[in-house]
Amino acid sequence: MTMTVSAYRGKNPFEDPLDRILAEIAFSVQLPPSLHAKACQRYKAVREYLEDTTAFQDQIEHFYAQGSMAIDATISTRGTDDEYDIDIVAQLGGRYRHMTPLVILQALAAALRDYPVQKVVRQSRCVTLFYADNMHLDVTPALRDYGTTDRQSEITHAKGPLPSNDDSMVPMNAYGHAEWYRARTPNEDRVIEAFKDRWFGDHRTSIRADAEVDEVPDQTQFVVKNMATVALQLLKRYRNVRYANHSGRIPPSVMLSYFAGAAALPDMKLSDILVRICRWIIGEIERASINRQKLHVVNPTYSADVFTDRWPENLDQQNQFARYLHDLVAGIERAKRGELDPVRLRDWLREMFGDRVVTRAADRMADATGAAIIAGSQVYSKKGSILLPATATIVTSAAPVAAKPHTFFGDPVDE
Repeated sequence: MTMTVSAYRGKNPFEDPLDRILAEIAFSVQLPPSLHAKACQRYKAVREYLEDTTAFQDQIEHFYAQGSMAIDATISTRGTDDEYDIDIVAQLGGRYRHMTPLVILQALAAALRDYPVQKVVRQSRCVTLFYADNMHLDVTPALRDYGTTDRQSEITHAKGPLPSNDDSMVPMNAYGHAEWYRARTPNEDRVIEAFKDRWFGDHRTSIRADAEVDEVPDQTQFVVKNMATVALQLLKRYRNVRYANHSGRIPPSVMLSYFAGAAALPDMKLSDILVRICRWIIGEIERASINRQKLHVVNPTYSADVFTDRWPENLDQQNQFARYLHDLVAGIERAKRGELDPVRLRDWLREMFGDRVVTRAADRMADATGAAIIAGSQVYSKKGSILLPATATIVTSAAPVAAKPHTFFGDPVDE
């Protein structure tokens, strides 16, 4: 299933004052180039290791990225700033087609038991490899539904350690969803170049995986390809902060990626597309709640693949998430109207996205402008415009960006 994605010019998110601080926050939580390279290496190494075991020799039909890694939207995991989950599907062969879900998971865990990582944990749907540098690699076993759409499959679900009536094979087409998302979110050249410049400057890298293994996406050839995906990363970060102390399930990333794809429009500003996605979700939750129904979101390429099968558990959970999104939208709109002074905007950003990433983003902005901006002070041109670099990589010259005099839309602030 191959879809052609057209390129649009797009907007540079680092040029608008408010968008710039939002883009810097997204930049702070994205998977770094060094860890992206490690993910590619580890992705290949795990497959090769499994193929050398007796249990899985000649039994891996496909090994491919799913979830955030498949759509270039990987960010640090819930409640952290430096841990990353990489999700992989291992499509298995005929030997496993008549085994129970628990037996399949146990076989995968046994084959990986001595893999050289800090620990190996069997989960209810995957086996997780924990690396010393805080990367987690989730390997999900799947069985292909032959004769159906490309990679339509079933994945295992079994809590264990004993068989249960709840054990099942769950419909899934992560590959189809990723293809749909990429078709809905076309490349935007200025977004690509802006994030390339932030990561690499003039140094370009290209990472290739083994030809027999589906390549882990090279994220522009490394980072994000469009504004909708930057907005999705911000939304996921906001969700992570809001639910950092929550012990139960939270709004799933795959559901958020569906809404980002559904709401996506090319050539929008970052703050505008983030608001648009939030409002789209709020509207869907409100429609469901009015009818006393739980939110029901399915894979647009395979309706049996239900993204909301484990969240929300009740109406209160979805309504709380809608309230959180209302708070985010209200704050962005106030910032766009210039109603937040430097201190209030700084505090609001920290509440929404976390202290550390907002401080790092502000520090980078201060370095880029070359300005000594302390405790919320600002630098203006003679016409009252906020001074920002002409591009994200220029640190010695600045170009004015129109703004109301003495109004803070997202300039750098220091502690």
